[in-house]
Amino acid sequence: MQNEYKLSIITVNYNGLKDTCALIESIPFNDNMEMIVIDNASKQDEASIIAQRYQYIKTIRTEKNLGFAGGNNVGIKKAKGKYLFLVNNDTIFKEFKTESLIERLESSPTIGIVCPKIRFAWGTNPIQYAGYTPLFRITVRNRAIGFGEEDKGQYDIAHPTPYAHGAAMLIKREAIDKVGLMPEDYFLYYEEIDWSMMFTKASYEIWYDSACTVYHKESQSTGQASPLRTYYITRNRLLLVKRNWQGIYKYLAYCYLICLVAPRDLLKYAFKGKVNHIKAVNNGLYDFCLSKYSSINYKQ
Repeated sequence: MQNEYKLSIITVNYNGLKDTCALIESIPFNDNMEMIVIDNASKQDEASIIAQRYQYIKTIRTEKNLGFAGGNNVGIKKAKGKYLFLVNNDTIFKEFKTESLIERLESSPTIGIVCPKIRFAWGTNPIQYAGYTPLFRITVRNRAIGFGEEDKGQYDIAHPTPYAHGAAMLIKREAIDKVGLMPEDYFLYYEEIDWSMMFTKASYEIWYDSACTVYHKESQSTGQASPLRTYYITRNRLLLVKRNWQGIYKYLAYCYLICLVAPRDLLKYAFKGKVNHIKAVNNGLYDFCLSKYSSINYKQ
């Protein structure tokens, strides 16, 4: 595909018209960039509202909710940019310094993805992401570097990171052509971790670069403590292991997640009287065991 633009910005909208409009209005557009909004089957036709309000924005409305990866993949297929910037619709820019991220991508043929610094959009804007630590192979846990810290410039040196952050990642089109699209089995959560592993296996590096900062409102559509999130975290952590772990570590991780983490979570939710969360854990385990993935959307 011939690139018509230098930069394509892609965001997925699901019942998030207000947030998506705020994102659009924080971006200084020029003739060498495009923005594509995927309306992931919102309750109302928000794609049409956005298209009428911002005639320079390309919108696509899907017939059903395709999840995070599915929605982004629709945008990736439609995009005509040399570089694709996937950003959550609940993010905003205060300074649009994407050129610095592009320079980082162009600095080496082995760099496939670069992520900006991500700060929360509330309070004093503490750091959410300045790179990731590696996942521990048994617990399948890691941490975001700088999470919750006040930004005093302590993470302003660019460095490689094992995983991209799904809220904001700039990617070379040629790298996606080689690696493939984002895996859609997850629907929500962990798909960008799996995709990062796909890039690494294809000999690409992932970098964090603080030259650009994105401000994230965080999980406005799913909620931080919702049964929906509990379901997908339970199921998809196991799915990540199934798709990427090998040998003894795969079975040790299975044992840890199923025999220790799941019972702990069930007891915690039982103690708090959160029946819907108990159902979410059980359904997550059940669907994983039955290999029920892809476009399944958990319903309470």
